[in-house]
Amino acid sequence: MSARPLRADAARNYERIVGAAVEAFEEIGPEATLEQIAERADVSVMTLYRRFRNRDQLIQAVFDHLLVTEIEPATTVHTDDPWQDIVDALTTTTELLVQRQAIHSLALEFRAFAHETAQCFLRSMQGLLDRAIDAEAVRPELEVRDLVAVIIMTMATAHPGDSDGADRRRYLALLTDGLRPSPTTLPPPSSHDMPEPPDCGP
Repeated sequence: MSARPLRADAARNYERIVGAAVEAFEEIGPEATLEQIAERADVSVMTLYRRFRNRDQLIQAVFDHLLVTEIEPATTVHTDDPWQDIVDALTTTTELLVQRQAIHSLALEFRAFAHETAQCFLRSMQGLLDRAIDAEAVRPELEVRDLVAVIIMTMATAHPGDSDGADRRRYLALLTDGLRPSPTTLPPPSSHDMPEPPDCGP
């Protein structure tokens, strides 16, 4: 059975709480309390608990919100240049994760929720990869996990002395260049899932 749609007032409260949570986690840090979030959303703590039974559910909603509003728009763009579509999606995703340091920390703390949301991201990236392979713009042996690895490795180059992201752009360009077709076939990956990304923020 599908979930009932939220009433208008409940939907507004939901959006205000999630928006306030994004701001609170970024400004205060992962330790932001539900009480502080409720105050920012201008709702009672009771209202917050009616929408989210615990902190974990709210964090899940934050991940989903960022996926839908900031990441998915970049991964669902289909132009006549499949190569540039992939580069743009990798760039947008990397920049979002680097800029959202507190939320990145929460993703590491609540691995199950991060993994669930990541699956939605992987599905949207798979479409971009399939189009690029069909257009012979990238190596035919690429898997979507390879794109995730590019994001993780690029994030590892972020550091406090590079506030304008010059190093991230440089190394993302180097890494994405390795996605292009080559006469040399990549070695096969392991049969295991990708490891959890390290905490590599600046």
